[in-house]
Amino acid sequence: MKYEDYQHLLFDHRDNGVLLVTINRPQVMNATNAVLHYELTQVWGTIDEDNQTNVVVITGAGDRAFSAGGDLQWISEMVGNPELVNRVQQEAADIVYKLLEFEKPVISAINGVAVGAGLAVALMADISVMSETARITDGHVKLGVGAGDHAAIIWPILCGMAKAKYYLLTADFIDGITAERIGLVSLCKPEDEVLPAAMKIADQLAAGSQTAIRGTKQTLNGWMQQAAPIFENSLRMEMLCFLGEDAKEGVAALKEKRVPNFPSSKIN
Repeated sequence: MKYEDYQHLLFDHRDNGVLLVTINRPQVMNATNAVLHYELTQVWGTIDEDNQTNVVVITGAGDRAFSAGGDLQWISEMVGNPELVNRVQQEAADIVYKLLEFEKPVISAINGVAVGAGLAVALMADISVMSETARITDGHVKLGVGAGDHAAIIWPILCGMAKAKYYLLTADFIDGITAERIGLVSLCKPEDEVLPAAMKIADQLAAGSQTAIRGTKQTLNGWMQQAAPIFENSLRMEMLCFLGEDAKEGVAALKEKRVPNFPSSKIN
């Protein structure tokens, strides 16, 4: 794909080799639909071929969200739909693996709520700058599906197994201050300083040795690549759950804005 082919991503090239990418569905808090999900698998290849870009900063349009999870209609279509589940499973793997393979440094400016595939991009970035008031959650279990996407491959490395299990099993929200404290993000800043801080880091990296920076990134990514079998198992578990009764109830509860009553929670 070329830059002009993207529907929900905006691109702003800076003269020093920094590219600002903006997730652009502000009317729905930049939620991920089928088109955006696919674009997040392709964009890293597009940027890799761009010889004018050495560093990427990615953020969300508006001041409310980085990306507020999956579009509810799209998620509803996945429940009980093996063909769609298989396609989404492959795309979810691509988002993570293509970010790991992408040699240029990526900085996420987490300006608001981040959930789902958007959160995968935000936390798989090499450096993450999060607003104090932003909130993130891996909300899979509240939907009745296993924590897939990216969590199993990187949360234990970032914040340790104890915190990873707590937040992935409860799906509690985490604010920027807490996320920085437990090591889930690199830096936490006041809301109006998030993007400027991310751009300042990008400028610093753009002025550095690109071979040294990229080589260091790829070496460190080896830790995540070792966890590939764990990640792939988490994806299978997530997608298998989408074919079950709990996911039906999870989606219904989300639509009706109520607490889910999962069939699997009932004691016989």
